[in-house]
Amino acid sequence: MESIKERGHEVQVIDYLKCHMNITSHSPKIYLGDEELVGFDAIIPRIGASHTFFGTAVVRQFEMMNVYALNESVAISRSRDKLRSMQLLARKGLGLPVTSFAHDPRATKHLIKICGGAPLVIKLLEGTQGVGVVLAETGKAAESVIEAFRGLNANILAQEFIAEAGGADIRCFVVGEKVVAAIKRQGQEGEFRSNLHRGGSATVIKITPEERSTAVRAAKVMGLNAAGVDLLRSNHGPVIMEVNSSPGLEGIESATGKDVAGMIVEFIEKNHKPGRTRTRGKG
Repeated sequence: MESIKERGHEVQVIDYLKCHMNITSHSPKIYLGDEELVGFDAIIPRIGASHTFFGTAVVRQFEMMNVYALNESVAISRSRDKLRSMQLLARKGLGLPVTSFAHDPRATKHLIKICGGAPLVIKLLEGTQGVGVVLAETGKAAESVIEAFRGLNANILAQEFIAEAGGADIRCFVVGEKVVAAIKRQGQEGEFRSNLHRGGSATVIKITPEERSTAVRAAKVMGLNAAGVDLLRSNHGPVIMEVNSSPGLEGIESATGKDVAGMIVEFIEKNHKPGRTRTRGKG
């Protein structure tokens, strides 16, 4: 908000969960309470992971009203589905941890084998900020965790554990087709998850050209104009852990001293046009 106002624009923060929509062929509308939301040039979606379905519906409605979205509804949906995003990234040949996925409980042992055995990481497809991510140290522990998640009818995937990363990952903040800031996030001692929400620490890091290229390509595959791309340094080059469509600003701005929010606003100034939705009709 501060960056938008500094550049002479008007801004309104909208609680998308309090919006309701009139879905009409020639005159789509969005309301916040009794107020019709009109006159917007652009929106910056910040959609909570647990409200992706409704949040992307609101973004889509704005797109139908020819309002420019920094990150489009289709791109947000893609990035939020861990399995779908992994499949799209794999199709483009980007570096990923070995990942396995199954529905049949009888495939559990084979899932673990595909990932190279224990230790391995088991993830809830709908998890965020490190919630629903478990490191299984032994094959038996992996089987128990998978069975427990299956008992809750949860969709999970299993991934090889990149031990050489040492509990650290790299968050690359991509705006447009550039990495504008990068930090190394280190998990607390004994913690393999490096999320800042889980007590991890952030330091500035110099990334390699390969890491820079991987982050930019990952954001592009998802269709995101602004993204936090999380990489691990593995023995076979950078591997992508996640592409985040609503990355936090506070940690990366305070660690790097860069005005990332200002760069996002500048990108919108250069690129916004009414009705400029690239992925229209692609689901």
